[in-house]
Amino acid sequence: MFIRQLYTGCLSEAAYYIDSDGEAAIIDPLRDIEVYLKLAEERKAKIKYIFETHFHADFVSGHLDLAKATSAPIIYGPRTETNFPIHLAKDGERFQLGDSAIEVLHTPGHTVESSCYLVRAEGKPYALFTGDTLFVGDVGRPDLSSGNLSREELAGMLYDSLRAKIMPLPDDLVIYPAHGPGSSCGKNLGPSTYSTLIEEKETNYALKEQSREEFIKAVTDGLLAPPDYFSVNARINKEGYESLDAVLETGLQALDISAFKKWIDEDAVLLDTRRSDFFVAGFVPGSISIGLDGRFAEWAGSILPFSKPIVLVTAPGEEKESVVRLARVGFDKVKGYLQGGFEAWQQAGETIDMIIDVEPDELAMDIPFDENLVVVDVRRETEFADGHVKGAVNIPLQELTDPGSMAQFEERHNLYVHCGGGYRSIIAASLLKRQGIHNLRNVTGGWGKIKDQKGIEIIKEKSVLN
Repeated sequence: MFIRQLYTGCLSEAAYYIDSDGEAAIIDPLRDIEVYLKLAEERKAKIKYIFETHFHADFVSGHLDLAKATSAPIIYGPRTETNFPIHLAKDGERFQLGDSAIEVLHTPGHTVESSCYLVRAEGKPYALFTGDTLFVGDVGRPDLSSGNLSREELAGMLYDSLRAKIMPLPDDLVIYPAHGPGSSCGKNLGPSTYSTLIEEKETNYALKEQSREEFIKAVTDGLLAPPDYFSVNARINKEGYESLDAVLETGLQALDISAFKKWIDEDAVLLDTRRSDFFVAGFVPGSISIGLDGRFAEWAGSILPFSKPIVLVTAPGEEKESVVRLARVGFDKVKGYLQGGFEAWQQAGETIDMIIDVEPDELAMDIPFDENLVVVDVRRETEFADGHVKGAVNIPLQELTDPGSMAQFEERHNLYVHCGGGYRSIIAASLLKRQGIHNLRNVTGGWGKIKDQKGIEIIKEKSVLN
């Protein structure tokens, strides 16, 4: 038996390729399916099954395109309802894969249809693909998408699933989850992307001995609101979507400056996917900066509207990557990219904009002498509470999509914008500039450097942390 984890860092997502004796299965594929087809070809295996652990909320799955390319059935666990053909598996149903077998374990809790897949090699349990039911150090959040059920009801289901279906399995069982560190599908995912059942029993708070009520409280307390795009992606995965090939055909149209400006006039979203250090030096006015070098898909899904067309400014050669990574979280309305990139725009003599970078020491020097200085901290509320510049205004990045969040700023204010390390603050600065707020500076290095800068008073919000 051969197992390969295919991890996508910007989504913290793990898909899996399994083969045995020339037959392969894919678990939780991403929308861009070439890697699975290529791996099967290299391994001289035929993709026989496509297994989905649940309706994913944080990315659009590749199940439909992969099924079309391979004729393999899409398999979901019990209580799944879709708008496209699937094999609706029964709890305990087994699927032969070469000389191994894959058994369905229905484990509702994260969602009602959530299922894990137990691989049996030589008749014995070998590995468990847990989807969003069990992570390294955590379990899936029970508040995403399951009809009218409350988070407490789903958490109760999850308690039963873990104890009835997973914990009785052999301790040496390898645990392969659908997500790793950084995912919004859990609260406290561990640093690894796989584990063993005994390790989870010893270290995972959700598997320790506790009552049902204690478990429900533990998994529901402190949950941050999920990103808005989660509900959109879950619906797309349930109802179906346009093929990625069709999305690429439209999205990879090279637009000359005239065609590009026409889309801007028609209220298309102008997205710049270049690295932030290139963006600050010059960009097309009105651009939103979300660089491919950070958690691109997550912030695109959280900030961009799904209803509007999108046109791109990219670094040379990154056009396809930009379109594919947008498609992974459900953006199918990319209408093309600026031919020649920002350089072509600049060379044509078109108007440009830029963002001023300042170091934390400059912020420290300006604070005592500028009565109009406002520090704008765009980190999450819990990050802000754990330490921030005295007097700073906290507006978490995702809230800046609402122009009302900026109403407190006046023309006289000098805004110094920062986040944790610098990625989010550039996005924030671009959003502020789109609303006509140009008197701003980006503090390079963010909180990571500010907290160690002499001359800046730091405070904490203990009430929030408690």
